[in-house]
Amino acid sequence: MNDRLPHEKGFHISWDQIHRDSRALAWRLDGKGPNNGEWKAIVAITRGGMAPAMIIARELDVRVVDTISVKSYSHQERGEASVLKSPDAEIMGADGEGVLIIDDLVDSGKTLELVRKLYPKAHFATVYAKPQGREQVDSFITEVSQDTWIFFPWDMALQYVQPYRGSD
Repeated sequence: MNDRLPHEKGFHISWDQIHRDSRALAWRLDGKGPNNGEWKAIVAITRGGMAPAMIIARELDVRVVDTISVKSYSHQERGEASVLKSPDAEIMGADGEGVLIIDDLVDSGKTLELVRKLYPKAHFATVYAKPQGREQVDSFITEVSQDTWIFFPWDMALQYVQPYRGSD
């Protein structure tokens, strides 16, 4: 029996690590766009997809960047996914063809499932993927187990930690 809380099986990501992994994702996506290998735009799923999208846009020299805001979590509780803000309709076209949609993580897949229904021809890429949501993503870098909680650097603060043994 496992007595750990879900967040105790943590995978801590530093700013350096998210940068390296986002660049690796950019390399994987380079030349894979439908317009002679080019992507016409990047759409970041806010908020987690914004840092990877910025890095990928820089690496791939994509100048058109927009966001889609989808709410599916309230703190650490998963709820029904809903769109709070859509990307520019002119960028997306009828189906998202040529657009790279970026998020930090696919977990259950509910967020990407919702966005994929709106833009079925877009390419969906995440830095990290969990098995339950993997079918919703076209490209990713690292897979983690479903019961792993990923701690992203924008959710963390550096602070002193008491040693396990002793106080010196």
